[in-house]
Order: sequence, then C-alpha cells, then structure tokens
Amino acid sequence: MKFRPGGFSFDSVLRRFLPRSLLGRSLLTVLIPLVLLQAVALEIFYGSHLNELSRRLAGGVAGEVGFVIDEIDRAPSTRVMVMQEAERHFLFRIVYLPGETLKHLPPPDAPGPVDDDLAAGLANDLHRKFSVAWNTAPDHIRINVQMPDGVLSIDVPRKRLYIGEFYIFLAWLIGTALIVFGVAAMFLRNQVRGIARLARAAEAFGMGRDYGPIKPEGAIEVRRAATAFNRMQERLRRFLEQRTTMLAGVSHDLRTPLTRLRLALAMMEETPAGDLAGMTGDIEEMEKLISMYLAFARGEGSEQAAPTDLALLLEDIAAAARRAGAQITCTTPESLFVTLRPEAMRRAINNLIDNARRHAKNIVLSAAERGERAITIIIDDDGPGIPPEQRDSLFRPFETNAPGGVGLGLAIARDIIGAHGGNIHLTDSPLGGLRAVVELPI
Repeated sequence: MKFRPGGFSFDSVLRRFLPRSLLGRSLLTVLIPLVLLQAVALEIFYGSHLNELSRRLAGGVAGEVGFVIDEIDRAPSTRVMVMQEAERHFLFRIVYLPGETLKHLPPPDAPGPVDDDLAAGLANDLHRKFSVAWNTAPDHIRINVQMPDGVLSIDVPRKRLYIGEFYIFLAWLIGTALIVFGVAAMFLRNQVRGIARLARAAEAFGMGRDYGPIKPEGAIEVRRAATAFNRMQERLRRFLEQRTTMLAGVSHDLRTPLTRLRLALAMMEETPAGDLAGMTGDIEEMEKLISMYLAFARGEGSEQAAPTDLALLLEDIAAAARRAGAQITCTTPESLFVTLRPEAMRRAINNLIDNARRHAKNIVLSAAERGERAITIIIDDDGPGIPPEQRDSLFRPFETNAPGGVGLGLAIARDIIGAHGGNIHLTDSPLGGLRAVVELPI
C-alpha cells in the first residue's frame, strides 16, 4: 500500500531506510520488537513501582523539613538543638542566616518528576515562602525557608530522593536486550551464511566459473536449495560433457568425407586447374562452416576462468589483427585484471573485430573500468553501420547482413560474454559506423 499525500511515498521511504541485506532486515525484525518490549517494561516499572516509591521519598523529605520548621517555630530557643538533631537523624546540613529574606520570586521549575514531587510536598507542608536550588552541588540540593527573623538553609542529600533501583533496572534492561540481540545476531548470521554461499555459487556459475559443490547447511529449506543447486550444476556439467563428446564425433564424421574429397581432387590430373581450385575452395568453405557450427554448439565450457590481464589480452588481439591486415588502434589502461576465460574472451573479441573488418577500414579497440564493479570494452569502426531496427536480430544464430556470411560470429560472441555474466549491445559509433559495447562484471 502506498500513501502519497503531496507526492510522499511511504514505500519509497521504507525502501530507502530498510537494510538491503537479508541479515540486516532479519536483525531489524528482532531489534524493533525488542526495543518496544523493553520500553513497555520500563514504562510499567517506572509508572507503577518506581514512580510511587520516588513520590514517597520526596514526601518523606518534605515532611522532615516541615517537622524541623514546626519545631523551631514552637520553641525558637531550641533552634540549635533541633538543627543538630535534624543533622544527626535526617542527614541534613542546616545553616541559619539571621536577618536574611527570600526574594519575591517564584520557585524555579523542577527539572524532573522526583524534584517536582518534592516541590509540591514542601508547598503543602511549609505554608510559607521557600525556594529550592536544584543544582547547587552534585551531591545535594538546597532548600531555603523564610523564617520570622531570617532564612533557614537546608542541604538535603540527593541519595535521600533518588534510589538506585531505577538505574539497576535500566542496566538490567539494556544488558538483557544486548544479550538477546547478540544471540539472535549469531543465530541469524549462521542461517544467512548458507543463503549467501548459495548466492555466490549461483553468481559464479552464471559467469562460467567452476565454484564446485556447496556444503548444505542451515535451515532445512536452505539445505534443500543447496542440494538442488549442486544437482543442477552436476546435470548441466554432465550435459555439456556429453554434448561436447557427441559433437567431437560429429566433427570427425563430417570432416572424414571432406578429407577424402580433397585427396581425390588432388589426385585428379585431367581436371582443369580453374575447376580444381574452385572445388577445393568449396571444400575449404564447407570445413570452415562445419567448424563454426560446431564451435557455436560446443561453446567454451571446458575452459576454466582465471585472473587475467584484460589489457594485455586486448593488445595481443589487436596485434594479431594488424598482422592479418587490419587497421586497428588499441587503447587500454596499463593493467586491467578480471577473472575470465581468456581463450573464450579472445574468441568473442576476435569475432567482433572480424565483423568490423568486413565492413570498415579503421577500427578502434578500447577498454576501461566503469566504477568498481564493471569493465567496458568498446569496438568502434568507420563502416556503413547497421540500422537500429536490425541490430538485435544480428545476435540470433544464422542471422547476417553480409553476403557469404554464416551469421554465427555475433551469436558466439554474445553467448561467451553472457557466460561471463556480461552483456553486449550495438549502437552508433563516433567514427560514423557501428559501436559494439561489451560490459563485464569484475
């Protein structure tokens, strides 16, 4: 449900402040009820027990002060003795200031509930002008009471008003909350660990890396998911191996008759040289087509991913293209390490360069990091380009716009790049032709 007063979206705010990880959200689910529960417990304890006890303490101190004032009023000659007895029994420190008067100022607001109870109790018991200095000293408060011939200054120890139970209870609440939250965090982390390992394995498998079987651990649902993932990895690996073995046999069966035809043509003496060269060229083209079909069907699944300097790999590819007659410029950083299958990536980039060579004179190959999690490879050419509505279709197998083309080069390149967890798209080049943009995760 979305609530949008004046364009405000509750869902967007919630998504902005919610943790993105499963562990963070799980801990937040534990933390919020725990804090609410402790707050309710604190309120119940303070409202029912501690508040009443504090009120009684404040009332007791107010009554004792009132008792001292009444005794002095009843027998002024015994003032010194009353003050001494009050200091001994009530822990007061009392000073009499003869001739002093209190200013006609209202008493200051009490800083807390206990002090407010004390001020109310004094007003009820004394029935005369008084003032309370709450911040005179850290260990006591000062009560000044107007007497007929002076001011009685009474220092009351704060421990007479404040009890330690509140702080003990607060420490107990915080301590138990931390213990409960710590235990929950340890438990949830162990539960999430299996999911995180499964996510890493799935990501690595999707990028063509052999992560290996993962150990099932955690809740039964996580164990089932890990077991199912291991079985899926094994089935796909077995399928690829069987397909590769079968295609190797098909390749051998197809090339054997072509080899015999080549040998037969070589032994034919009466065939004109022009016809012989044409038939030999047809056989070579058939062998090339078979190689491309098998390469597309077989893929590059047997090669393992390894940390590779992509900058050096692109330089090697560009140098090989120059030796083959291409006008190519390569611009890369000094080093650009990424985990990939080097021979498979070489094949993909070569296919893109070969596609550009068929239509353009000049090619620019470049690579750069894009942020901290991706690398971009760009192949620009100055050829005629491809209309935007035809670009996506050229990645489908056997789709081509070049006479004599097979239509597998871009399809093979896309499959290899996709197996690395990347993507490829075509756009307009600043050189006037076509730009192929390859994005690879780091």
